[in-house]
Amino acid sequence: MATVLTPLEIMTRLVSFPTVSHETNLPLVDWVQAYLASHGIESHRWVDPRQPHKAAVFAHVGPRVEGAVVLSGHTDVVPVDGQEWQSDPFTVEERDGKYFGRGTCDMKGFDALAIWALVEAHRQGVSRPLQLALSFDEEIGCTGAPPMIEAMQPLLPKGAAVIVGEPSMMQAVTGHKGIIGFDTHLTGFEVHSSLLHTGVSAVMQGARLIDWANQRNAENMAAEPGEVQAMFEPPWTTAHVGTVTGGTANNITAKECRFVMDFRVVPGENASDWEAAYLAEVRRIEAEMQAIHPDSRIDVQRVFAVPGLVPEAEGRAEALVRSLTGDNGTHVVSYGTEAGQFQAAGYSAVICGPGDIAQAHQPNEYITVAQFAAGHAFMRKLLERLQG
Repeated sequence: MATVLTPLEIMTRLVSFPTVSHETNLPLVDWVQAYLASHGIESHRWVDPRQPHKAAVFAHVGPRVEGAVVLSGHTDVVPVDGQEWQSDPFTVEERDGKYFGRGTCDMKGFDALAIWALVEAHRQGVSRPLQLALSFDEEIGCTGAPPMIEAMQPLLPKGAAVIVGEPSMMQAVTGHKGIIGFDTHLTGFEVHSSLLHTGVSAVMQGARLIDWANQRNAENMAAEPGEVQAMFEPPWTTAHVGTVTGGTANNITAKECRFVMDFRVVPGENASDWEAAYLAEVRRIEAEMQAIHPDSRIDVQRVFAVPGLVPEAEGRAEALVRSLTGDNGTHVVSYGTEAGQFQAAGYSAVICGPGDIAQAHQPNEYITVAQFAAGHAFMRKLLERLQG
């Protein structure tokens, strides 16, 4: 008889795989598939052809009909480099009512609960199907979910309600901002800084684009938000640059400058409009650069685009989660998740998972024992609903 692991035992196994986004997640996927197979559950993997050391895994139990509840999580975690940990980040350690370890909160705790629920649904039998979907590369722009969702379509009956288990303290989060980001590479023309007017400083021209973002933020902040936008903090679209690199010496106009410009777009606004506005400013500044020297230029590449999660009128996923948790509050977040990508693919989607997002990515990341138990209780209630 196959061994049945507890949610904690599963989480301990998952955390032991150091699936930092720049590393492989295949050992974790191998383990998940082997564990499911030991219980007679067929699973599927989708391998990224651009990086074959990465894969998604998904499975279906119960009747082979449409209408499944989909439990969605990601397998990758952020790095621990440069962080001070009091214990091994890839070993779950319980202290002071908390489970410490990289990913316990974001989001291998939920992944473990979802795997446990899938096995229990298969063991107990359910009248309504349940599906598991575990992606990769969520932490570097949610790039792994769209091909996984596409790969699921011909292999699994279409699900009706997706629960994305990002840490929400088991509250029903029904909306989040969309995110779009652009790698921006400016190429200038080097001269001695005493002859500044004959050269093109990529850094100083890049600063103009960054100041354009500052101006847009000021305008957005001053505008009156609509009803949906007012639910978010902040209630406007933000433009942001986190790091800038470039230049060779203090007395030389910079040859190179590079940064990523990202926009977090409130529902009701189109990311494509912000892309068009940014590219128009890029082309305007590039033309002025090339008027000084024709070899200067600005190259822009979109590196990620995550659609927002829009609150649904009578959404099936939201209604299900509210009925199981009793949560009737209104909750939205400003970070992006894979829920918007499921919604864009035609699924009803909601965010609900154990843990506090404030713990995500932190040194000594943890999920409280109480929150993990609340997630387990949620899964037991879900199984009862699927059996009815």
